[in-house]
Amino acid sequence: MSTARSEALDRTDPTYVRPLLTVFLGWLWVMVGVNLAAPLYAVYADEFAFSGLVLTTVFTTYAVTLVATLLLCGRVADRFGRRPVILAGLAVGCLALVVFAAARSTAWLYGARALQGIAVGLISGPATAALVEIDPLRDTRRPALLAGLAQAVGSGLGPVVSGCLAQWAPDRLRLSFLVGLAGTLVAVAFAWRLPEHARGREPWRIQWPRLPDGLRTDFLRVGLTAGLVWASLALYLSVVPSYVGALLATDNLALLGVNSALACFASAGTQVWARAHGDRPHRSQALGLTLLAAGLVLLVVSSLTRSLPTVLVGAVVTGVGHGLAFTPAHHKLNTFVPQHRRAEVSAAFVCCIYVLVGGAVVAVGLIDETGGLTRGVGIVGSLLTAGSLVTAGWQVVRGR
Repeated sequence: MSTARSEALDRTDPTYVRPLLTVFLGWLWVMVGVNLAAPLYAVYADEFAFSGLVLTTVFTTYAVTLVATLLLCGRVADRFGRRPVILAGLAVGCLALVVFAAARSTAWLYGARALQGIAVGLISGPATAALVEIDPLRDTRRPALLAGLAQAVGSGLGPVVSGCLAQWAPDRLRLSFLVGLAGTLVAVAFAWRLPEHARGREPWRIQWPRLPDGLRTDFLRVGLTAGLVWASLALYLSVVPSYVGALLATDNLALLGVNSALACFASAGTQVWARAHGDRPHRSQALGLTLLAAGLVLLVVSSLTRSLPTVLVGAVVTGVGHGLAFTPAHHKLNTFVPQHRRAEVSAAFVCCIYVLVGGAVVAVGLIDETGGLTRGVGIVGSLLTAGSLVTAGWQVVRGR
């Protein structure tokens, strides 16, 4: 039987399609829940009377607990299996949405974001590994695409859902989280029937994720690429809604949600295109990082022009850059990681992403305290631009 025919059969085999969709859609819906609050932070700031620094630390609490969970539990799925850890992450995600819906003060927001960090920290490693293991052809590019789409599409849908519900439906600070909770409970029901692969034999213990010998340079390059593109996208999911609201003097939550989602959806579309047309990961990452830098420049320039089109074009260019760079970086990671270390190294990869995400968002908040939000976005955007261009040069040199 030809390879093409074999692939066609594998794609339609329910034993392959159902678990693959379960992992993909479960991870996507968790990311929807994580980003439901994006356009609502300005409302919470008015409701609970907190500053821009508090807003950014609330957002960054998620990154801190996510990284801590990865460091503590990076090998749990390699030892105990993918399904129980994914189910645990979904359960914590449900609890986080309940806390958001019941929030009565800033402390509740910190608690909800901390729980969301734990949820994604538990899910991201085993979900990444499961996507590779479920794929019967062990095609490292397809699982990387699905992982990227789950994160990008989920991150985009969250602000759209909450922004539209908050603008036009009742109970704007609770309804979207209840919708998110219902979807996550459905994901739990499907994940309960996931097939389980063989578990590891090494006793589990808390430890830092380790990198196999000889892979540190390659890992650093793809980790830095992924961290830069996600730190840039994180700005659109945290401070940019407030930034755009102040810039354009609007409190339309649907508009702010769509603006945040635009970069995510542009990334998702680009990832699909790159999967079909891209075959040189180093070149794709270099081009993506360069476009990311251009999008960040447009975001900074928008503060001078006070132009909605400039903001929207900047979001699209940033998203295209993200999509071109992230999937090839993730694919490259999958090609050089040994199977028995996949969840552990995937956890370290996600750590790289969220260290930069947390650092970028907190930096904006600190600058906002003394120089204003516009200045904070400008300085951090400029630093991310410089880092993106330097890393793009590294990718070009490595790809020769």
